[in-house]
Amino acid sequence: MAAHSFYDVVIIGGAMIGSAVAWWLARDPGFHGRILVIERDPSFAEASTSHTNSCIRMQFGTEVNIAISRFGLAFIRSFRDHAGADAPEISLDDFGYLYLADDRASADRLCAAQALQARMGAGTRLLSPAQLRTAFPFMRWDDVLLGSHDPGEEGCFDGGTMFSEFRRRARRMGVEEIRAEATSLRKVGDRITHVELSDGNAIACGHVVNAAGPRAAKVAAMAGIAIPVEPRKRYTFTFEAEDRLPRKLPLTVDPCGIHFRSDGALYMAGCPPQADDACDPRDFEMDHSIWEDRVWPALAARVPAFERIRLRNAWAGHYAYNTLDQNALLGVHPAVSNLLFANGFSGHGLQQAPAVGRGIAEHIIHGGWRSLDLSPLSVARLAEGGHSPKPR
Repeated sequence: MAAHSFYDVVIIGGAMIGSAVAWWLARDPGFHGRILVIERDPSFAEASTSHTNSCIRMQFGTEVNIAISRFGLAFIRSFRDHAGADAPEISLDDFGYLYLADDRASADRLCAAQALQARMGAGTRLLSPAQLRTAFPFMRWDDVLLGSHDPGEEGCFDGGTMFSEFRRRARRMGVEEIRAEATSLRKVGDRITHVELSDGNAIACGHVVNAAGPRAAKVAAMAGIAIPVEPRKRYTFTFEAEDRLPRKLPLTVDPCGIHFRSDGALYMAGCPPQADDACDPRDFEMDHSIWEDRVWPALAARVPAFERIRLRNAWAGHYAYNTLDQNALLGVHPAVSNLLFANGFSGHGLQQAPAVGRGIAEHIIHGGWRSLDLSPLSVARLAEGGHSPKPR
């Protein structure tokens, strides 16, 4: 049970996004209130955070997402400056993303996105088929018109350490956590007054943050708001290659719909199901046939050395998928003045957590966006009938 009956901020969901919000709030000298994080399963066994591939990229097609990534990269590289001299460094394996286009429309999108990324300071470069063959001679390029690669700024970072440090340091600054599930939200006028819990208790609140990941729509519905966020299953496979490649493999986004990359001494691949529909948030069953029927053939077609590989591990996780435009839904909905949304990241949650955690904290303290203008991702766009451009 919570130590107090009233909290200035109640955060529903204690995984990466909820913990980032709590940490940024607690460390802000302008905030002096009580913070409570409600988490249904502190083991995080079913959380998207626990099943993530923990990558960051600059290669988006919208200014706001690129700005979020630019801050995320700087945050990873200077974590101690933010968290303290006793904090660990956050490692980044910066092998880059490699997007491939096999038709003119896709190539044009890569060109437009690269121009935007370059204007915002990213090091993305376009690679012709000849340049791709030179850089990655161990791959087949006959069907590719263009590639887009950003070495040095993209790759896999230690999201697990970042997450644990957010939680540990937030607790040290007085943030409280309880194991419970939010079952309803009491509302008077346009404000949430209490969060009711599965244990029968009700917590009075000043602000509420919906950081419930794939369960975000359920929490929103408690306030009478519909958001287009649903759990979508994603499969991940790690494998060993009999013939190791001569260099690290960037996170290659293949036109066939799978992606693959180096993973230490192994390699990793991932994809959605063939029928990419909403799933139950408790459904983590693997479809093992997808490896033999879809993933392995695609890997071997692009990388001949991957004809001789051995599967080492496989698991299913969930995206909190925004069916509208695959962008995050952030901030306050006009129907409820003290309920803040941090939802619908569609697979980008870990990399966007530093900027979004800071943004939501600033919104609570100051009533609006401060360090970064996150208004293009405002949840209010649902009520206004608009949406931000779909990111790649």
